[in-house]
Amino acid sequence: MRCLVVGGGGREHALAQALARSPQVTEVLVAPGNPGIAAEPRVRCVAVAASDVDALAALTDAEDVDLTVIGPEAPLVAGLADVLRARGRRVLGPGADAARLEGSKVFAKQVMQAAGVPTAAWHAFDRFEDARAALPDGPVVIKADGLAAGKGVVVAPDRATAEAALAEMMVAQRFGAAGATVLIEACLEGEEVSVIALCDGTRALCFPPAQDHKRVGEGDTGPNTGGMGAYAPAACLDADALDAVRRTVLEPVLAEMARRGAPFRGFLYAGLMLTAEGPRVLEFNVRFGDPEAQPLLALLAGDAADLFAAAADGALPPGPLPLRAGAAACVVLASEGYPAAPRLGDPITGLDAATAVEGVTVHHAGTAVDATGALRTAGGRVLGVTATADDLPTALARCYVAADRVRWPGLHYRRDIGHRAR
Repeated sequence: MRCLVVGGGGREHALAQALARSPQVTEVLVAPGNPGIAAEPRVRCVAVAASDVDALAALTDAEDVDLTVIGPEAPLVAGLADVLRARGRRVLGPGADAARLEGSKVFAKQVMQAAGVPTAAWHAFDRFEDARAALPDGPVVIKADGLAAGKGVVVAPDRATAEAALAEMMVAQRFGAAGATVLIEACLEGEEVSVIALCDGTRALCFPPAQDHKRVGEGDTGPNTGGMGAYAPAACLDADALDAVRRTVLEPVLAEMARRGAPFRGFLYAGLMLTAEGPRVLEFNVRFGDPEAQPLLALLAGDAADLFAAAADGALPPGPLPLRAGAAACVVLASEGYPAAPRLGDPITGLDAATAVEGVTVHHAGTAVDATGALRTAGGRVLGVTATADDLPTALARCYVAADRVRWPGLHYRRDIGHRAR
């Protein structure tokens, strides 16, 4: 079996590792990949951009790829899965119509409404003056409708903050067309948790619940990021509650998408708020989260190639996902200036010492090799230090022992990942 993973970050590093562990996989291609991915056994990086749909389609033909797993949201929304399926290729990832669950927050709300899925009250606007006039005096959430690299959501505690967010999206057009339409949403209170499921169009097999840490600073302070760390399982959602989410959120959405002629095959991510009235959906993503993918895939005990191929074929086996006992965590190491203006090109040292820690894997997210072969920073989120253990405190302790061994100028990371579980 020959596999292709589309993307080049920490999530794709974890996906490539999981597929390469399968005894039936002879090679995993990753486009474009990164230096850490290229160092994995049975993995080869190919210099094709994740956004180049035509070149990726040609690559699957040239390499006779048996299974393609699409990591990032942008190529899914652009219809890469549709193009590959039209060529007779097996793909894990939704087509463009189903990827609108992430590509348009208005569409996602409409699907939830049709499927009876609980979510926050909302209104959509495409004129700034109308949106501003509708603002209440209390807290609200302002969301750009389209893809905004995880930065198009503002939790506004007061009207002035909400007006500024609307102006930034609709007048200043910070997110381009993605902010042409905005949602004003009721602000929910409770604990956030992520549920990610492997889906075959009908059935959803859930990974353990995870908690991400979006804010750059400890104590959940500072601006939002792509994610500074994650851990699983999150105790705030027990086995019965997780099964209820599957029955009341995931499967109704799968049924509604199938009814619309857009069956969902891939990773469906439900971001939930656990309110006093029960779980409410904050958002859907149509792919694995990053950095949730790193700890969750570390807990997967089954053959990833078998499971991913079965989902792509619409034929997942009944029953739960095969999972390892214990817990896993990931701590993201970031460049100086991240998330606003990350500094690039700093030399990275200490990786061998970090990976020598028991249970630790270091996933590359934003790295590059210079002309001398030295590893350097090449992004805001540079590395993800992932660890497994019998329990969460041990997994987190291993992450931090390893993280403390890595060096580059300006490196920073949160030292309180998992604080809500402590």
